[in-house]
Amino acid sequence: MRNSKILTALAASMTLAGCAAGSMGSTNTSMYSVHQPVVERTNFAIDLNSDGSGISTVEQQRLGEWFDALRLGYGDRVSVDFGSSYADKATTNAVSKVAAERGVLLDGLAPVTAGQVAPGMVRVVVTRSKASVPSCPDWTTDHDRNYNASNHSNHGCAVNSNLAAMIADPEDLVRGQENKRLDSNSGKKAVDTYRAKTGGN
Repeated sequence: MRNSKILTALAASMTLAGCAAGSMGSTNTSMYSVHQPVVERTNFAIDLNSDGSGISTVEQQRLGEWFDALRLGYGDRVSVDFGSSYADKATTNAVSKVAAERGVLLDGLAPVTAGQVAPGMVRVVVTRSKASVPSCPDWTTDHDRNYNASNHSNHGCAVNSNLAAMIADPEDLVRGQENKRLDSNSGKKAVDTYRAKTGGN
C-alpha cells in the first residue's frame, strides 16, 4: 500500500512536470539568447555595353541612374563581372568612378548571378545585405509557469533586433572587420571618396 502511494505521487509529479514543459515550449536556462540576427544577401545586376576598352558616357550615365534608383550607400558592395571576356582596366575604372561618386568602393570579386554575360557586355553587380531576427517577437512562453528558472522565450529579441536594425554594415555580423590592426589608410579612403564626391579640398 505504501509503495502504491509513492508510485501515485511520483506519477502525479511527472504529470505536472510534463504540463510545465508543454507550457514553456523550448527551455533556455543559459544567459544567451536563442534569437540571433540572420544576414540575407540580395544581388542586383545590370548589363552594360562594352567594347573591351571601357564603357561609353551614355552607359556610365545609365549606371549612375541605376545606382541612384537602388539608393546605393554604405554597406553595399559593387563588383564587375566580365563573363568569359578578359577584364579590362578602363571598364573597371569607369565603374569604380561612378560608384565612388556615391561613396562606395569597388569590390574585387563578383558573385555568381543568374544567366551568362553576353559577348560585348559587362555586368555590374550590387550586393546588399540585410540583418533581421525573423523569430522575434516570441511570446510562446507562459511566464506564470516558469518552474525551471529558464529565460523567457522573448529573451534577447529587443537587443538583437535593435542591433540588426542599427548596424551600418550587416556583413560585420557574419565575419567582422577583416583588418586585425589599426590601418590609418582605411579612414583616408573614406575621406578621399567624400572629398571627390563633394568637390571639397
